[in-house]
Amino acid sequence: MLQVKYLIKCSYDGSKFYGFQRLNDLDTVQKRLEEALSIINKEPVIVKGAGRTDKGVHALSQGVSFSLNYDIEPSRLRNAINSLVRPYINVIDVRVVDEDFHARFSVLEKKYVYKINVGKFNIFDVDYIYQLNRELNVDKMREAATYLLGVHDFRNYVSGDRDKYVNQISSIDFSMEEDILTITFVGKSFYRYMVRNLVGVLIQVGLNKLDVNEVKDRLENLDKEFTYYTAPACGLYLFDIVY
Repeated sequence: MLQVKYLIKCSYDGSKFYGFQRLNDLDTVQKRLEEALSIINKEPVIVKGAGRTDKGVHALSQGVSFSLNYDIEPSRLRNAINSLVRPYINVIDVRVVDEDFHARFSVLEKKYVYKINVGKFNIFDVDYIYQLNRELNVDKMREAATYLLGVHDFRNYVSGDRDKYVNQISSIDFSMEEDILTITFVGKSFYRYMVRNLVGVLIQVGLNKLDVNEVKDRLENLDKEFTYYTAPACGLYLFDIVY
């Protein structure tokens, strides 16, 4: 039987879903995509995502791979999927890939951004920008972020138990536009709640509640217990996936 493998890049409004990964009968991005593709394929389709974004986390360019029984021209497939999944999911690109391609394991680089409102409360951005509404010492946050760059054991920044905690962060950048602080993380992969925990600790530094050196201390004292400061999901975006 003919099997054609595809990679799609899609964006979605995370406030409308219980995360990306299939979760019983709850409304998730994976569930919506699989339902749409199964209609197109006339048989059940299972998709693999590049990142298992949590409930409330958004995506500007999530990678998803799957196989179909039909060879469909990419632009036609994009339009067909969008007709079934919009308005809160939008496929922005479709391409045919090799059979051994995997949306998660073939990733070369992931980019996440986190948005924080340090100005006045904005009711219309509650689901899309963290309403901290307090001034932050961004210079201290930048200094603290330098300790997180490179290869480290990030177990004290990851929620839950796993076999592997070693990871590499290539860059952490800060930018301010009006009252919105955006923190951009680039790395090979990020574990459960890792970005939100990193942001949470950086916010504590920016509020002068944690010393800069405590960020480094969490990387070096792996057997010591630390309090998690997990930033809310609403400000986090899976910005891009590089293959």
